[in-house]
Amino acid sequence: MTSALPARIRDLAADPDASFVLIARDGGAELLTGDVVDVEALAEIPLDGPDGPREVFAMVPYRQVRERGFVAQDDGTPLRCLLVDGHERFEVDALTAALPTDAIALRGGGFDISDEEYAEVVERVIAEEIGRGEGANFVIRRDYRASFEANDRVAALTWFRALLEHERGAYWTFAVITPGQIAVGASPEAHVVARDGIVTMNPISGTFRHPAGGATRESLTEFLTSAKETEELFMVVDEELKMMSQVCSDGGRITGPHLKEMSRLTHTEYMLRGRSRLDPRDILRETMFAPTVTGSPMQNACAVIRRHERTPRGYYSGVAALFTPNDEGGHDLDAPILIRTVYVEDGHLRVPVGATLVRHSDPIGEVNETHGKAAGVLGAIGAIERDHAAEARDDDAPGEGRLPADPEIAALLASRNTRLADFWIQPQDPHAAERFTGRRAIVVDAEDRFTTMLAHQLRHLGLEVAIVAWDAVSDEMVDAADLVVAGPGPGDPRDGSSARIARMQQVVARRRDAGAPLLAVCLSHQILADGLGIDLVPLDAPYQGVQKVVPVFGKDASIGFYNTFTARVAPGTTHVGDVEVSADARSGDVYALRGARFASIQGHLESILSRDGIATLERLAAHALA
Repeated sequence: MTSALPARIRDLAADPDASFVLIARDGGAELLTGDVVDVEALAEIPLDGPDGPREVFAMVPYRQVRERGFVAQDDGTPLRCLLVDGHERFEVDALTAALPTDAIALRGGGFDISDEEYAEVVERVIAEEIGRGEGANFVIRRDYRASFEANDRVAALTWFRALLEHERGAYWTFAVITPGQIAVGASPEAHVVARDGIVTMNPISGTFRHPAGGATRESLTEFLTSAKETEELFMVVDEELKMMSQVCSDGGRITGPHLKEMSRLTHTEYMLRGRSRLDPRDILRETMFAPTVTGSPMQNACAVIRRHERTPRGYYSGVAALFTPNDEGGHDLDAPILIRTVYVEDGHLRVPVGATLVRHSDPIGEVNETHGKAAGVLGAIGAIERDHAAEARDDDAPGEGRLPADPEIAALLASRNTRLADFWIQPQDPHAAERFTGRRAIVVDAEDRFTTMLAHQLRHLGLEVAIVAWDAVSDEMVDAADLVVAGPGPGDPRDGSSARIARMQQVVARRRDAGAPLLAVCLSHQILADGLGIDLVPLDAPYQGVQKVVPVFGKDASIGFYNTFTARVAPGTTHVGDVEVSADARSGDVYALRGARFASIQGHLESILSRDGIATLERLAAHALA
C-alpha cells in the first residue's frame, strides 16, 4: 500500500474534481476519499447509507450557529460532507515522503485590516460591549492574506507536509481538498469528541508566544502567573461546561490544567468529560462553537462578532467533524476546531486569527497576539523563517527535561485548581442531597446558558428542573412551578427598550407579588433589587470572571462573578424594608438579598470559580422554599 502512495497522492492532486482528506492523528495517517455533498443543516448530514451506517467527514462553517438561534453572516460557506468510500491508514513517514517538497513563496502578505484599525476595534469592544455588560470575553478575528504562484492543490499538499515535519502538539494535522474548498491546518484543540457514550471537550486558552530560542522556566512562569491568561482560561471552561451540562446527563467533570505546546506557541488547557447518549449531530449542534474563538456568553458573543467583524468567518471557528460507525449501530464523533488553518483559493492564501478580548485587555498586546498566531501558522508551513534554535532545543530535550514536567511549572499549574469548585472536579454523589426531592423548578434563561449548569446543580439537590427561554416562558409556567429560578443574562438591567429585560422584570414581579418561591441570579438579582427601590449602577471595572470572597447572610462564600452592573446601598445597610441585604461593607455593593419566600445572588453559584457555590445554592433555595 505504501509503495503506491506517491502515485495515489499525485493522481488525486492532479484531478480537479477529486475530493479527499488527509489526517494525521493518534500517531498515524489516514486518507479519506469519496463523493461530496453539501447540506443545509447538521441533521441532514447523511450518516445512513444504502447499506447501513456509513462514515462521513464534514466541514462545518461558522454560519451553522444559526441552528442554535444565534446570529451570523450567511456567507454561503457550505456544510460540506465527504461520503467516505475509501479509508486508508499508513505511517506518517510514508505520507510525508509522498508529498511535494518545493518551497512556495508568498507575495504581498499582510493583514486585511491594519494594526491601528484592529487596536481601535479592541478598544470599542472593551468599552461598548464588555464595559456595558454584554459579556465576559469576545474573540474578534482578522485575516492574514497573501498570494503565491503554484497550483492550489500542490500548495496545500506542500504546506501539509511542512506541518507534519515542523508543527508539534497538534490534535489533528489535516488537508481537506474538494472542488472550490481547500483547507490545510494543524488544530491544537479537540473541540468535542463522542465515543462509547463519553463526551469530551478540550477548552484551550491563554497564548504564550515563545521567545527567540524557545521557552524558559522564567518566561513560562511569567505567563502562568498572568491574571489575564488565567481568568481567560477559567472563563472558557465555564462556557464549555454550559455546553456539557446541556448534552451530558452528569454535567461533565474537569481535569487539568495542562500545557499544550506547539512550535511557536504554548497554551493552557483543561479536559471536560461527561456521559451522553445523544445523536452525535445533536451533540455537535449544542456545542457550536468553542468559546475560545467566539466568546461568552455564546449567544451574545455571536451578536458582538456580527457587529465588529467586517467580513464573514467562513470555516474559521467551525469544526472538522469525522463521524465513524461504531459497534452499537450509531456513530462516534471526532471534531477538532478549525483554527491554525490556511485556506487556499485561486493562488491566494488566507489565515484567520483572533485574540480573546477581556476587561483588562491591552489593545497593543492583542494586536501582537494576532501577529504571533499568524506567525505560528506561517512559520510552520515554511512561508516565513522558522525559529530553528527553538526547534533544535525542542528536538534535543529529553522528555523528562521538558518544561511541562518541571516540578515548579507542574506545581504552578496544579495550584490553579485550589481556586475552583470541587463540584465540577470531584465525582458527584447523586444522593448527596435529597431535601428538595419531589419539587419542580423552572429556570428562566435570559440568554446565558449558565442556566444549564444551574439546572444540573438543582437536579443534584433533588429538584425536577426544566429550562425555559425568556421569550417562551408563559405566565402559567411561572405560576405552576414550585420554584422559579430567574436566570442570568447579558446587558444593562436598566434598559427600558429591551423586551428581554422587560419579560424578566415581569417574571420576577409575578412571583414576588404571589409570594411564591423565587431565586434570582445575577441579571435577575439586579432586576429584583431595582423592584425593591435599590439603586443600580455600573461598576468602575467590570467583574467578568472575577472570584471574590463575599458575605452571604452570615457566611463568607467564595463566588465567581460575571457582572458589569451592581445593586448598591449605603455602606452598613443590612435591611431595605423587611428585605435582608448582604453587601460590601465599604462600597455597599449588594451581593445577596432575601425576604419572604425569595432570595437572590449577584454571583454565579454554578461557575467553576464558585468554590462555595453548591452549598450557597442549597442555602438560598431552602430559604425560598421554606
